[in-house]
Amino acid sequence: MVALGVKHFLLFTKAFFGALILLTGLFPTAFADEVVADPHRFDDAITAFEAADKISMPEPGKVLFLGSSSIRRWDTAKAFPEIDSINRGFGGSQTSDCIYFFDRIVLPYKPKVIVLYEGDNDIGAGKSKEEVVKDFQTFAKRVRDKLPGTKIVHIPIKPSIKRASLWTKMEYVNQEVQAMAANRKDLYYADIATPMLTTGSPPDESLFAADGLHLSDKGNALWANVIGPVIEEALRE
Repeated sequence: MVALGVKHFLLFTKAFFGALILLTGLFPTAFADEVVADPHRFDDAITAFEAADKISMPEPGKVLFLGSSSIRRWDTAKAFPEIDSINRGFGGSQTSDCIYFFDRIVLPYKPKVIVLYEGDNDIGAGKSKEEVVKDFQTFAKRVRDKLPGTKIVHIPIKPSIKRASLWTKMEYVNQEVQAMAANRKDLYYADIATPMLTTGSPPDESLFAADGLHLSDKGNALWANVIGPVIEEALRE
């Protein structure tokens, strides 16, 4: 009886950990910020965007601001009053989420320019720098295939106080995308990272909110000064 009990216990333990490994593979969690990679965590946010569109659908050809909380928390209409734009930021998102929901939050607007900020949460969640670059390439290909003629203004991953230990990986992603932009007429690189690091690494705390991750008004102003001219360039060409 004892031997049988031990056998059943071992079988149960094996099955339990096997299921745990399988679930972890399907829904990987963040090592840093506990961001779950399942895109359906944003179902409510995406549905809210669609509900707003049913009330008043934006005309095609605008500038679409897309990305994580650095976009969601930013009053982009106020920051760029001269640009006809839409903000579809959803906090905590990763590049893979923008790919997953592409047909619902990008394609319907037929934007002339997409201003994208992603990669920050991707690295924070433990994704490799190579995977983040690959995800961006997938997103850019989706734009080229489904929205030919649409430009992408890429905002590189920002250096921050909270994620200073991850900056080397983030910088790698930025350099890879910058190299792509140098060889593609439909991709623009808005370098906000260099001016943020003029006082050293990590950046000055005045650029951030109290959490050391999201931008302060001063940080947003710095971004606007860099990104605005790049958007104008993309709209002209």
